[in-house]
Amino acid sequence: MTNPPAPAPASDNQSSSRTGVWLIGARGSVATTAVAGCAAVTAGLHPATGMVSETAPFASAALPPLPSLVFGGHDTAACPLGKRAEQLAEGGVLPHGLPVALHAELAAADREIRTGGPLPGDTRGDEELIAAFAADITDFTRRHDLARTVVVNVASTEPVPEPGSDRLPASSLYAAAAIEAGCAYVNFTPSTGIRTRALAEAAAARGLPHAGRDGKTGQTLLRSVLAPMFVQRALSVRAWSGTNLLGGGDGAVLADPAAAAAKNAGKERVLADTLGAAPEGEVHIDDVPALGDWKTAWDHIAFDGFLGTRMVLQTTWQGCDSALAAPLVIDLARFAARAHEAGLSGPLPELGFYFKAPDPGAPASLSDQYGELLAFAARLGESR
Repeated sequence: MTNPPAPAPASDNQSSSRTGVWLIGARGSVATTAVAGCAAVTAGLHPATGMVSETAPFASAALPPLPSLVFGGHDTAACPLGKRAEQLAEGGVLPHGLPVALHAELAAADREIRTGGPLPGDTRGDEELIAAFAADITDFTRRHDLARTVVVNVASTEPVPEPGSDRLPASSLYAAAAIEAGCAYVNFTPSTGIRTRALAEAAAARGLPHAGRDGKTGQTLLRSVLAPMFVQRALSVRAWSGTNLLGGGDGAVLADPAAAAAKNAGKERVLADTLGAAPEGEVHIDDVPALGDWKTAWDHIAFDGFLGTRMVLQTTWQGCDSALAAPLVIDLARFAARAHEAGLSGPLPELGFYFKAPDPGAPASLSDQYGELLAFAARLGESR
């Protein structure tokens, strides 16, 4: 992998320059919702509900303004963003009429999507694929005269790599391309991404920031709130079991036991990190195509109280992953871009608030993670 110089931090007269957001899985539900959502909020069509970076405590962090974000990406799918947005509107994920209102913005982003891979029959080796992906990102950054670009992986979950494999998984090819193109990197999926020793060292050598693995949007978000409650109230958790019913592309992908295992690792980690050990119980993921982009998650928590009194807490979470994830993707792109501008490099545990598997050093409790995020935003503001 060649290493051209990383883009220098923006000077004061560049502070209002545009920022690229390069999405891996750019025609998927999460990416489409993020592009449409950013355009809708920018146009004043909808409020920034769910977008933490737009709340008052982060106003002084000097994050890239929403109108300055330019979207592009890689995908192996051919369905245009406008058509995908129409499908999401039909399923109730996007508001009715929004794809028509944002036709120009969706079309502009779609023109910036390049074919990803590796596709079946592709004979290129890892280095060739990395170079091709990096060239796409670099070309995007140059043509739009962007101050910097952040690469965000929102593609489908990969199975855990086979031990001893001599090829990088696709997620790591894209992470390597981000490094080669001099970009900050965010992994919103459970896939390997930048979490190999060689890639982490390459990012550090280039002075590039990177964040997390596997966005925390629903069931695990609730677990990261409830688990500290049991610890703080000295209640003993005996078992914690869960079930997820979901459809759409995620449901189909996670029907593969290997992909589901990669997804569940983050859910289990939250409990183990908070409770001190993983309790009995597993998370089951069932593909229910009729649910489309909607998901139902149940948790059954068995715990002991005073004098060994046995009790149970049950929770139900029903929501749309794409609508929950999209504002977080925009938040993360803005924070990563600002971190890059501020000259930060390496992992960003301060963004653990957003992840099931945050970078080392992040606390497990959502409340503590939010406190770290607030402090991080204050440091970013002071570094202007």
